Amino acid sequence: MGRLDDFVDNLQKQIFNEAKDAYGEKGFERWRSPRYQGRMTDSDAHSRVRGECGDSMEIYLKFENNRVKEASYFTDGCASSAICGSFAVELTLGKDPDALTDISGDAVLKKIGRLPKEELHCADLASAAVQEALSDYMKKHLGK
Repeated sequence: MGRLDDFVDNLQKQIFNEAKDAYGEKGFERWRSPRYQGRMTDSDAHSRVRGECGDSMEIYLKFENNRVKEASYFTDGCASSAICGSFAVELTLGKDPDALTDISGDAVLKKIGRLPKEELHCADLASAAVQEALSDYMKKHLGK
């Protein structure tokens, strides 16, 4: 069993090294330890957006005193979608609706550090989901 264990250990190290190269240290750590992941049952706002790659992203926002108190995301997509969803949600925390409009794909990418070129669209997917959740909030709560 020792040779199999060595093989598995080396394979895992190779995968981790490739992931660190692709996502940078912050992205790699978020991939290994996701934050803000999961559906929220009592959100004040929700969105679901499907990206050009077929991945979908859901964003949930809960407000208190007109600021995001809690937020979460859910994606059926790849690691890049999950990383982008997590960082996009982090960018919403403590923000009022006006500040949420500044959350763009570029802002998400800046927060992460880097993504593989072919997966940059995941940041746009996450920011689009934030903007749709904001729109949902505005319709429900500020349009009254």
